[in-house]
Order: sequence, then structure tokens, then C-alpha cells
Amino acid sequence: MTTEDVALRYRGLDTWPSSEILEALLERNFSALAAVRAALGALERAAEGAAARLRAGPGRLVYAGAGTSGRLAVLDAVELAPTFGWPNERLLYLLAGGEGALVRSAEAAEDEAEAGRRRVIEAGVGPDDVFVGVAASGRTPFTVAALEAARERGAFTVGLANNPNTPLLLAAEVGVLLETGPEVVAGSTRLAAGTAQKVALNLFSTLLMIRLGRVYSNLMVGVQATNAKLTRRAAGIVAEISGRRPEEAERALERAGGDPRLAVLLLKGHAPDEARAALEAAGGNLREVIG
Repeated sequence: MTTEDVALRYRGLDTWPSSEILEALLERNFSALAAVRAALGALERAAEGAAARLRAGPGRLVYAGAGTSGRLAVLDAVELAPTFGWPNERLLYLLAGGEGALVRSAEAAEDEAEAGRRRVIEAGVGPDDVFVGVAASGRTPFTVAALEAARERGAFTVGLANNPNTPLLLAAEVGVLLETGPEVVAGSTRLAAGTAQKVALNLFSTLLMIRLGRVYSNLMVGVQATNAKLTRRAAGIVAEISGRRPEEAERALERAGGDPRLAVLLLKGHAPDEARAALEAAGGNLREVIG
């Protein structure tokens, strides 16, 4: 596994000047972005396949991983509700060691393959769902077993790993290789490998949400107006799309319970019940309703 290799270039790292250490770390993060660029085709296939599955039914977006990879997966997932209005009931995170592993290391849990399989079965993962497994090594027993179980149960599966030809990539319907190579600090995959995973997950989920109609033009019309900043943002979005004055957009947003999509339709003359029904029929896709 190249992520475990010791790079001769960084030998004696602890004796280097601090400025050179920082330069080396930053340089490797640039190379992590290059690894993501090489994976854009796979990320496109993953997002398009996931969108087709989630558009067709009431399925969930399921993220799974262990350690740093698992925490990055959860970080990506939890942002989908406030940013795009993706329903929390259609999100699921399977983290080795449970939710406690988000804030406290539970490294031994990654070796528990049976736990990964059991969690998938207990969660009722099935044909309506999309399953995303993330592991730098591509061999993490918990994550590989969970993804294999999800695919056996009919879920659309995506695997992200930083080593080629590994079990996670081979088991997934779409394998996304992020080949970042050796780390500056040998084996510390929270560095370049983690950067590549974070960027790749961000690209995947954003494209997925766009394809599911959670973005209109380049505006986050699914944003949840849950605080003052987001309320101002949502009102600005409504004004931009509807072409109405900010004060009108604010009033419509209030009538719509903070939903920018519904507020836009109200300003276009739809009755509230009619607008809600149209959005529900379109899966929340505002462009489809307006069109």
C-alpha cells in the first residue's frame, strides 16, 4: 500500500526548519488535489448513478468508514441538510465504533468486519439506497464488509480509497481511486489522503445535490433558514430568482416557513397547497416546477 510507504525525500523531517516542513506538507496537499482531478470521471459516474437511484425512490444516502475516513464521511453528510435541504431521515452514517468515534479515537473498531456487516443489516440498507464507503487503505475490514453487505442487498455502492486494486474499490459498483502515495509523515493518512477524500466527497455530494434539483442556477434553494444569517441568505435567493424586492422576498419566505423554493412559487402566484404539492411531485426540484 503506497499510503504506508516511507518516502526517502522526507527523511530527517524532524530536523528540518519549520518553514521547510510546512512547504513539504502544503506541496503534498497540492498533489492530493491532482489525485482528485485524475478521479473526476469516476466521481461523475458515482454521482450520476447515485442521483438516478435516489431520484427513483425514497432511498437514503449512507456513508460508512472508520477513523479519519469515517469522520470525513460524516462531516460531508451532516452538511447536506442545512446546505441543500436534504432530509435527515434520508441520511445514515455507519461509523466504526459508533458516534463516539467522532470525537474519540476508536481505532480497534476498524478491524471488526462482522460489525460492519451487522450494522448494514440492522439499518435495513436495500435497493433504494446509495452506499458510500471511504477508507484510505482500501482494506479496512469494517468498511469493506459493510460495502459488500450493502451491495449484496441491492444498494448502489461507491468506494473511495487511496490505494489501487484494493478490496473496497473492487467490491464497489463505482470505485474512486485517489492515489496520493506516501505521506510526509509516513502512514499518517489524515494528511494528503485525508485532503483528497475531503475534496472528493465534497465534489461527489455537491454534484449529486445539483442533479437532484437541490440547486437552482448556482443558488442553494434548499438552504434551511434556521438562523439570522441563513434567513438573510434565503431571502436574497428568493429575491434573485423571483425578481421581486427584498422586503417582498422576506415576507414570502416567512409565509413559506423558511423554504426558498416555496417562497419563489408563492411570489409567482401559486397557492400554498398547490405549490407544496408541485414541489413534492417534482422531488423538490424548483426548476422542474417552474418549467
